[in-house]
Amino acid sequence: NTDIYTLSLHDALPILRNIKNLVVLIIALSLIKNYATAQENADTIKYWKTGGFTALQLNQVSLTNWAKGGESSLSATGFLNLFATYKKDDLSFENTLDLGYGIIKTEDNPVRKNEDKIDFSSKFGYKAFGKFFYTALLNFKSQFDYGYKYPDDTTIVSKFFSPAYLIISLGMDYQASENLSIYFSPATGRFVFVLDDSIANKGTYTSEPAIYDEQGKMIEEGKKLKPEFGLYFKSKFSYELIKNVSLTSMLDLFCNYTDKVAANRWNFDVNWENTIVMKVNEFISANIFVHLIYDHDIKVPIYETINGEKVKVGEGPRTQLKETLGIGFSYKF
Repeated sequence: NTDIYTLSLHDALPILRNIKNLVVLIIALSLIKNYATAQENADTIKYWKTGGFTALQLNQVSLTNWAKGGESSLSATGFLNLFATYKKDDLSFENTLDLGYGIIKTEDNPVRKNEDKIDFSSKFGYKAFGKFFYTALLNFKSQFDYGYKYPDDTTIVSKFFSPAYLIISLGMDYQASENLSIYFSPATGRFVFVLDDSIANKGTYTSEPAIYDEQGKMIEEGKKLKPEFGLYFKSKFSYELIKNVSLTSMLDLFCNYTDKVAANRWNFDVNWENTIVMKVNEFISANIFVHLIYDHDIKVPIYETINGEKVKVGEGPRTQLKETLGIGFSYKF
């Protein structure tokens, strides 16, 4: 039946290569972690706590003569979360690494990515009083792969270090429990990197694009590094809702004291990630991931439907929202 959508070997090869690379990455990082743990002496081990979570989600939709419309699709998404914490007396040292990469193949489109994430965070604290710690924090965010202006598969809108965000901060950390921490800093430096020339010249992530003369000749390149200084808030909460169902929520807020436009100096950039993991058994789980972003400097295309066609009418800051639901293989260690 020619109406039935089947994934050809040619279509599947890019998916299989990406899955292979993801599996190799997970295995390599797991081996590094196991080797490092094996090298620690008995006195040190009792102060360190290490672990992580890895998952591979597979989703498939197959439609045949489906009157309501839609497309057949096949997708795979991998996640790897690692942590290492050290606590002794008045010292606290916490490190986390969150990686994610996903791809999707639909009936009429080539292989595209639907998840791409690098997020490393490190906090060093010295106890002040009670559950409060003087804390130095470092956070880095970027992505692995090229992102395109879909459905245009040729215009690159993101890649590794374009953009990337580096936060260096001094503040107070309230460690209420192992499940809740709240960090606040009135003095935080944030650096926005856009190292790719073509992306920097558009000014999508810095709001400072290239400048051209009347003949269209570039007279000043778009900004590749945008330093900011402002207020930073970060919280992490984890909780077991019911048996085998857990919630993790992470919220980052930042406002830039040094914005060139005074009216924007109290606009908060928001990054809010929520994950619900529902364990079926030790190796099978269902996951819901909801990610909300608002950044006044990121210009999002604005579309309207005119005469039945989707037409771009402008661009500006908008709330970005992504939700994924998947069932697959997972392992906690």
